Amino acid sequence: MSTEIREDITSFSPEGKTSEITLDLFGMTCANCARRIETGLNKVQGVEEARVNFGRETAFVRFKDYIEPSQLFSKVESLGYSAKEHSENNYKETEELHRKERSKLRSRFFISLLFASPLFYSMVSHFSFLEFLPNPKALMHPWVQFLLAFPVQFWIGFPFYKSAFRAIKNGSANMDVLVSLGTSAAFGYSFILSLLQGIQQGDLFFSSLWEEGTHLHSLPPLYYETSAVLLCFILAGKWMEAEAKGKSSSAIQTLLELKPEIARIKKEEFWSEIPTEYVKKGDILQVRPGEKFPVDGVVTEGFSSVDESMLTGESLPLDKKKNSQVFGGTVNGNGNLIVQATSVGSETVLASIIKTVEEAQSSKAPIQKIADKISAVFVPAVILISLFNFLLWFFFLEVGELGPALEKSIAILVIACPCALGLATPISILVGTGKAASLGILFRNSEVLETTASLDLIAFDKTGTITEGNPSVTDYKFVGEESDLLTSSASAESASSHPLGKAIVSFVKSKDLSILTPENLQTVPGLGITAKVNKNKIKIGKLEFFDQKENFPKDLLDISNSWEKEGKTVVWAKADSEKNVNSTDDRVINDATGSTEDSIGSAIDAAVGTPTWIIFAIEDTIRQNAKSALEKLDSLGIETLLLTGDHSSVAENISSKVGIKNVHASLLPKDKAEILSGLQSDGKTVGMTGDGINDSPALAKADVGFAMGTGTGVAIETAGVVLVKGDLEKIAEAILIAKATTGNIRQNFFWALAYNTLGIPIAAAGLLAPWIAGAMMAFSSVSVVLNALRLKKRT
Repeated sequence: MSTEIREDITSFSPEGKTSEITLDLFGMTCANCARRIETGLNKVQGVEEARVNFGRETAFVRFKDYIEPSQLFSKVESLGYSAKEHSENNYKETEELHRKERSKLRSRFFISLLFASPLFYSMVSHFSFLEFLPNPKALMHPWVQFLLAFPVQFWIGFPFYKSAFRAIKNGSANMDVLVSLGTSAAFGYSFILSLLQGIQQGDLFFSSLWEEGTHLHSLPPLYYETSAVLLCFILAGKWMEAEAKGKSSSAIQTLLELKPEIARIKKEEFWSEIPTEYVKKGDILQVRPGEKFPVDGVVTEGFSSVDESMLTGESLPLDKKKNSQVFGGTVNGNGNLIVQATSVGSETVLASIIKTVEEAQSSKAPIQKIADKISAVFVPAVILISLFNFLLWFFFLEVGELGPALEKSIAILVIACPCALGLATPISILVGTGKAASLGILFRNSEVLETTASLDLIAFDKTGTITEGNPSVTDYKFVGEESDLLTSSASAESASSHPLGKAIVSFVKSKDLSILTPENLQTVPGLGITAKVNKNKIKIGKLEFFDQKENFPKDLLDISNSWEKEGKTVVWAKADSEKNVNSTDDRVINDATGSTEDSIGSAIDAAVGTPTWIIFAIEDTIRQNAKSALEKLDSLGIETLLLTGDHSSVAENISSKVGIKNVHASLLPKDKAEILSGLQSDGKTVGMTGDGINDSPALAKADVGFAMGTGTGVAIETAGVVLVKGDLEKIAEAILIAKATTGNIRQNFFWALAYNTLGIPIAAAGLLAPWIAGAMMAFSSVSVVLNALRLKKRT
């Protein structure tokens, strides 16, 4: 192949950007349906990833931009199902469609119950302990039984045939294949036997037997009641399962219902009510007492308390006044508030929470992959076992007895339906992540939730994590010109988002000094900043940021050491400027209050080109519940570790106050990640809690990253778990929920597999009637869902 031709092929290579879409799916009946749709979507050219969640009846698809979403819909329809785009706007429409599906299921069950009940009565009245029950001879007539069973088998049961057909057509098998095979065999056998008996007796309609009545008992056993009662029980189970699944996804529904449908905005001098989706950034909104905030915004007028518990889990209302931030979906207290919209639509905190929860619930836990593999081979294996069992009984154990052999094989087909196995993981993930979301804990995906349950150690950043992240300057000392050093330091830090930098800026502003625009700004992560401010070349940051051969003022060094022993963080700044000349004004300021005294005897005479220095003592408040949060982790057997860029004396002071025994101080961002990597090499599963950009490498490196919801966007995007309100006590709750959810999944697996592994040999031995197998199969699915719903009651 020539070079030119290869270049042409490369240029037409179907590369492009990717898009994501979530589909609402309709028509699935079991986990194998979900697997079939997932496999089909993954085969579409241009689809990078497709995940189907049977519990939520949704599909998440990531695909190349060169294919249209309509191709995905077409693919789903070609497999025998239907789909529509999942979005907040059509949520109610989707729910209505699902409600109609459940309503149809309920109607099918009650109609089947109507026809199957007489057959069930005629069946149980043969039991010895129920012989006292009257047994109308009409119910024993073969064609009466046929007329009762026929509508159940082919009208009510038609969806089973339809689903089985499309499954086989696509080269797979699902539970409907088993149900269709089992019930068809029972019905077909009974019909053929009825026909042959009628022909042999020369009385096709059994009219003579009808007149004599008692001779009906001499007919060979028929199994019309088996197929009808079996379908009735299966429909009952599927109906209850559908209702329970609807309750399991209530977390998303609850979140969506938080947003009010109507917003009141100001147009000129009047207030007008409009649908919330039409609110734009900058609109002025009025939120009256008791109303929900339609979007995120900033209070411009008024005072009130706001209940944010639905988003953050915070139980106490928070006071809101001018310039306070409010969030869509939260509830205004007893004051009238005027708010300017800052985030609308998908940009609001509520929308991001819903998206995160949906993604977590759509993801697939590693343990689910095992269930998928089992389900994929289970149905074909069961059909073979059933066939083998039939041949064994018919040819060897009860030679020539077609009815009993058939009955045992039908029982195997029914008891082995892997519905519960397919539901075991997604239904627990659905409830567990929903419960966590209601407490202000957002899991990114199922894998994170599963890993959280097995954490051995959690590392913590200090500033903004263990502490409030709102540090303030408590002291400062300088050698040089005071206002010049303060202005230069704050101007350089004005471009930084670090809490320490913000503290310096805020402090200097409080002294009514100007903040200038820095030039040639350069940031060294974890160390400091260099910039040019006015005529000063300013360098500000940790002591380690400076050349250790610098001629540091000894007095400042001594003061710095004393501050660090008090647990305060010290920021150093050096200014090089031609303005630094000998000055009789040189002096040292004692504290941040501005009181002064004559310069200490060792004040440096600065000369032209000689640097001047300033140091800031910055103190942050330890979070109120930090100590109790760490005590809870300790009670769970989780080790804790402090990783900080601060000086060791500061780190040890903080760690001793909150109860962290292991400390690593004076770290760069990459050092934190390397320490976690070392712990992982030792076989530990580690978590990392942080809030800043500098924590991102460690958050990414950890097995589970916990981001403070009050932190930076980079940290939040990097972490696997987001603590919406930045409440450290939620980490212990997240671990407990993760443990409860994974434990729940294992319980579901146990029961699902127990039904199948124990039920198959019992049925094969002829100890399980088909209708009892149907009832047990239905109960297994319902029990799995009900077991998962227990997670909702956890506090």
